[in-house]
Amino acid sequence: MGLADITLLLAAGLAAGTVNAVAGGGSLITFPALIAVGLPPVPANVSNSVSVFPGYVASVAGSRADLPRGRWLWALLPTTVAGTMVGCLLLLATPARAFELVVPFLVLGATAVLAFQDPLRRLVGHPADLPPRRRTVTVQAMVAVGAVYGGYFGAALGVMLVAGLALVLDTTLARVSAVKNLLSAVVGLTTLVVFALFGPVDWSAVAVVAPATLVGGYAGARLVRRLPSVVLRTLIVVFGTVIGLYLLWRALR
Repeated sequence: MGLADITLLLAAGLAAGTVNAVAGGGSLITFPALIAVGLPPVPANVSNSVSVFPGYVASVAGSRADLPRGRWLWALLPTTVAGTMVGCLLLLATPARAFELVVPFLVLGATAVLAFQDPLRRLVGHPADLPPRRRTVTVQAMVAVGAVYGGYFGAALGVMLVAGLALVLDTTLARVSAVKNLLSAVVGLTTLVVFALFGPVDWSAVAVVAPATLVGGYAGARLVRRLPSVVLRTLIVVFGTVIGLYLLWRALR
């Protein structure tokens, strides 16, 4: 890689780490950048998944004060690991075309869920009114679906997790975002292990992008703590809409 390639990857990593901490979708910055410096699509996707992991860890560090307390949170981690492994295996073993056509609608659907969170809560019931067992099963199902998606593709994982969790957790959006950061970090660690063992990772590109996502992830998480809920929700909805429409355009072109 030349100096121009390194500069491009550093800028992409910094921006992606910040975006992932705030809303999700940072992979739509780093993935095209990796393609632009010459990586084929599959190695670029795999290398991207490995590269963004430090940014997720930094986001957890930056938002740790907002993480809810309780064993229920840690009970989500095995589900996250299992779902991510399923997604990784799907990526390595199956054609991507069919999933690429579904992904935009998943992202746009998740964005709509977050945008219309209050009317949907009135329709399906406020999380505070749900029976504990039903709430637990619903949260686990949301996390499982998000983890499979994160292992397979990953772009806009944060949007999907925030949308699903905000619908079933009775807490502030900042706390939901902190949970999203933790689960995203677990998804990132799992993909790192699986792809490091079985995937075509370009480690030179990872060495450039990963440190930049670390800086951006911490800065983005600190920013989230200072944003009012309505501003944070608006940012995530805007990011999710743009990402979903971009993915739809890319899938149909």
